Amino acid sequence: MIDPEVHDVVFKALADHRRRAMLDLLKRRPRTTGELCARFDELDRCTVMQHLAVLEKADLVIAKRRGRERWNYLNAIPIKEIHDRWIGEYASGAARLLARLKADLKAERRRDPG
Repeated sequence: MIDPEVHDVVFKALADHRRRAMLDLLKRRPRTTGELCARFDELDRCTVMQHLAVLEKADLVIAKRRGRERWNYLNAIPIKEIHDRWIGEYASGAARLLARLKADLKAERRRDPG
């Protein structure tokens, strides 16, 4: 099982709407820190960097330097681990229910084709 403190850091990172918005942008494609600063013009560069530091601490963002640019990449694994821990069991139950519903509808159509 994952260390609960690891999840605490992830939940803290996800608690702020601006950090979630940054992750939404990174979900589409990696971005430079400059691009993120431009998208959050209500925040100064230092504040954007602080938000990115929180996301990095939670392992939700991986930053790589290329020349003078700092590229930020989404790492969705911590979110998947949370999903697997609390949601996965229920999602598989829902999938079984849908499969059963599909089978029932097919059987009903065979009994009443018209």
